[in-house]
Amino acid sequence: MSPQVRALTVHLFTATGAVLSMLAMLAAAEGKWSLMFLWLVVALAVDAIDGPLARHYHVKTHWPTYDGVLLDLIIDYLTYVFIPAFALFQSGLLPGWTGWCAIIVITYASVIYFVDTRMKASDNSFAGFPACWNMVVIVLFAVEPNFYLMLAIIIGLAVSMFTNLKFIHPVRTERWRWLSLPVALAWGAFAARAAWVDFAPGELAHWGLVVTSVYLLLAGVAQQLIPERR
Repeated sequence: MSPQVRALTVHLFTATGAVLSMLAMLAAAEGKWSLMFLWLVVALAVDAIDGPLARHYHVKTHWPTYDGVLLDLIIDYLTYVFIPAFALFQSGLLPGWTGWCAIIVITYASVIYFVDTRMKASDNSFAGFPACWNMVVIVLFAVEPNFYLMLAIIIGLAVSMFTNLKFIHPVRTERWRWLSLPVALAWGAFAARAAWVDFAPGELAHWGLVVTSVYLLLAGVAQQLIPERR
């Protein structure tokens, strides 16, 4: 297989995220939240794999006519932002004005964040919360905290998108990757399990989601507070 064909194959693999987002949206439109999240977990797995493949096969060099970064951003906005926001609103977890406030904050703040050229830090972490609302919303579905607490979490994370707080990329942030990558994989397993059992009350996967989410949210801030030894 030529380098050009391999590079094109990676682009086509990334593009499957668009199909997965449509399948998730169809499930959401029918109120099948567990199925929607299962499709989003699969889309998240594709997103985790395609980046390393793109770098390994040098897609920018061997198939430059397709903009892989733009393709990835389009799909990410659908799977990370738009569909989770729709689910949060349509499910009724946030009633009345709180639901309207949440979807406006999530969609508006996220689209501004996505076009910010400063979103990546020098160590490949994210500067500000990277609009991973799919990961946040599945935890809210699993735990179902008070709706005022949910709204406070959403607003707090939205504000943090425009700060210098660091959020790790489990694959690309080298510091603590020995821990971050297994935690991210565990998060994926807990998320799939929680959705598979239709967010059944008392399921241990829910608390696994909470613990791994807290690590993924705070690891970057901890790295800022703890100087790296040279």
